[in-house]
Amino acid sequence: MTRPRTVLVLGATGRFGQAAVQAFAAAGWRVLAQARRTSSALPAGAVHVGSPLEDIEALQAAAAGASAVVYATNPPYTDWARQMLPLARHGVALAERLGALFMLPGNVYAYGEGMPRTLREDTPEHPSTEKGRLRAELEAELRSRCGRGALRAVVIRAGDFYGGGSGSWLDIAIVKSLAKGKLVYPGPRDVPHAWAYLPDLARAFVAVAERAGATNAADAPRFEKLHFAGHTLTGRELLAAVEAAAGELGWRPARGWRHGGMPWGVLRAAGLFVPMLREVARMSYLWRVPHALDGTALAQAVGPLRNTPPQQALRAALVQLGFGPRAAAVGGQVHVH
Repeated sequence: MTRPRTVLVLGATGRFGQAAVQAFAAAGWRVLAQARRTSSALPAGAVHVGSPLEDIEALQAAAAGASAVVYATNPPYTDWARQMLPLARHGVALAERLGALFMLPGNVYAYGEGMPRTLREDTPEHPSTEKGRLRAELEAELRSRCGRGALRAVVIRAGDFYGGGSGSWLDIAIVKSLAKGKLVYPGPRDVPHAWAYLPDLARAFVAVAERAGATNAADAPRFEKLHFAGHTLTGRELLAAVEAAAGELGWRPARGWRHGGMPWGVLRAAGLFVPMLREVARMSYLWRVPHALDGTALAQAVGPLRNTPPQQALRAALVQLGFGPRAAAVGGQVHVH
């Protein structure tokens, strides 16, 4: 009997980590889910690995035979300068020792405020923020280590994550006041913005890992960047999809939906005293600058990918956020029976 392929997911209790664990397990992989604390929701075929990321020797022993390392670890948003590169280097060193493919979920930060509307793998990077410079430095370091023959790595770049629970712009801002019949959009509503539904993105990681395993090592690229198209929606399109998804679940305000925006000036002022607001405000250009990811190269590499329609994906995301079905509108608010 053929043994299943093994993947090590670092940071398995985060939102993307959980999605990756679920997707690889569903595809028949043996999944090693690394996190300091165990999760009671691990699927069949997944086992918890409690060694911290810094203990490379322990993780190497636990993950012997793994063919892929999915790096789903993310430091606190306010502590990227101190933690982001050192933590990623632990993951890279581990992948090198295992001889495994290092898989990094990328973002659009490195393109900076002057980025073009369509982002391709060869689009020049001009970071305009510290976070963008850090991401560019990490990817340059990966390319360099791969060039020396010590590593195989792939960066799969995506837009803003949603789905998989709390912690995204969807719940932090957009549907935060959904129960009161109000939706908030962080930017101009006519600007296209890139989104990635996490279960779809996680399946793309599985497809790339399986492609790597089926490819002759001599023919496989040592370093690769691929773009996950996900959903590109204007603010109006996203809000309309949220309203439709909420309506399917029974969340319909009797007086109709109200829309609001983000008070960026207030957030910038508050950022002088609240580090998280300062960091969020620094990245506000992402809502003003139109951008979309061209997924042509990814589709050519692994074939067509299943992309959940936005309304269906948002419906599932709302349920995970506690906006379940069987709701009724009373007055100007929405109440669950």
